[in-house]
Amino acid sequence: MTPDTDRGRGILSPADRAYLLGEADMEHEQSKRNAEARIRGRITDAILDFGILVHHLKKKDRRQVFDTDDERFMDGLTAMLSFAYIGMRESGGEFGHALEPAIRKAEEVHAADMLGQAVSVDVQFDVETEVETAVDDVAVAIDAGKPVTPAELFSVMVGSDVLEDVEEVTLQLSDEADEDGLLKEDEFVAHVADYLDAELRWLPYNRVKVLVET
Repeated sequence: MTPDTDRGRGILSPADRAYLLGEADMEHEQSKRNAEARIRGRITDAILDFGILVHHLKKKDRRQVFDTDDERFMDGLTAMLSFAYIGMRESGGEFGHALEPAIRKAEEVHAADMLGQAVSVDVQFDVETEVETAVDDVAVAIDAGKPVTPAELFSVMVGSDVLEDVEEVTLQLSDEADEDGLLKEDEFVAHVADYLDAELRWLPYNRVKVLVET
């Protein structure tokens, strides 16, 4: 789904969105650094604002925010949680340490407001990740200049230093297409390029070279 950059001001201003989507030209490196610092600050301030929203926003206003069937809203909620999860994971934090007390407190407040009763809440958050390809094997393939799949590249993008001294990675894409005739992995490749601040060079036989800036 194409992001709507012309929405009203949220955490990001329309100019911030245009910058992150690569739609704004900035000639000077200092301008880029200023934009990125401004965005980081707004994200931090927005997270702190949720303490105010939880305790002081009227219940009717909260309900109206979530009373929507807009598909973009649900996508945004999913992205919000993904952002928090990956951010904590990258920084060495435990997402469950934020999620579990948040749900516990919300359930206790909900029960007190709706039922007039106290409740005991047991929250269990567990993630099981099955690594299909060993990180060491992916690292060896990348160092040798051999193509890897998008899933293999993703396995070394977070929590490892495999890509620190790598200048390029060749991806082997599948030839599966969606109902619009677009390769299913194209969007993933675009996200990878944004995440790594890399350039893409498309090659024959469903391959793409990711040129990583070091």
